[in-house]
Amino acid sequence: MTFGEQPAYLRVAGDLRQKIVDGSLPPHTRLPSQARIREEYGVSDTVALEARKVLMAEGLVEGRSGSGTYVRERLVPRRIARSGYRPAGGATPFRQEQADGEAHGTWESSSEQAEASGAVAERLALAPGDRVMRTTYVFREAGEAMMLSTSWEPLAVTGRTPVMLPEEGPLGGMGVVERMAAIDVVVDNVTEEVGARPGLAEELLALGGVPGHVVLVVQRTYYASGRPVETADLVIPADRYQVAYHLPVK
Repeated sequence: MTFGEQPAYLRVAGDLRQKIVDGSLPPHTRLPSQARIREEYGVSDTVALEARKVLMAEGLVEGRSGSGTYVRERLVPRRIARSGYRPAGGATPFRQEQADGEAHGTWESSSEQAEASGAVAERLALAPGDRVMRTTYVFREAGEAMMLSTSWEPLAVTGRTPVMLPEEGPLGGMGVVERMAAIDVVVDNVTEEVGARPGLAEELLALGGVPGHVVLVVQRTYYASGRPVETADLVIPADRYQVAYHLPVK
């Protein structure tokens, strides 16, 4: 096999990837061994090993202790809805979806006071070290973790008010817009920036991923008259979910 200018390991990985995509190597099939790849493609052990690493990093194959490397089940990504900052009924998009009788979603949360890190302080227009309420969430679908979220709210805005704890009190769980309105803070804008990166070890542990898996990160910030009143990071496994936006036309 002639490989041209592209690195040999990428050409080998590309050929194996195509076989996985077209079904020649169906799910749960054992990937050709390193020795077989070397012989079939006429490459070195190093090239064969690197090609296998590429497929593993892409999430197409997985190693099984004492057994070998196998093609993973190809999952059809499910959608996570993002509906702007005024979802009907006051619930978040996730909670709206879980009102569907066919959905089996749950979530758990924990809140604590903390000092704003440099990055969080910048997003909230605070000084580093200013006090914030940090709330962490794990969202589950049919018992499987499908999204993580960490939010930060300035205690200068919510401190000593009935909405200081996002998931407790009379408006617990009602969403940022409704909670802020209860203390006469009118949210009038929200921004969301979507990016992708390798998941952190603790994130992948919580989400059931393996090292090298990519996560989507939605960085969201709510504003009231230009002042940031809440910011959050949503972390979603990219191989299982896609983010779908439904934005109203004004």
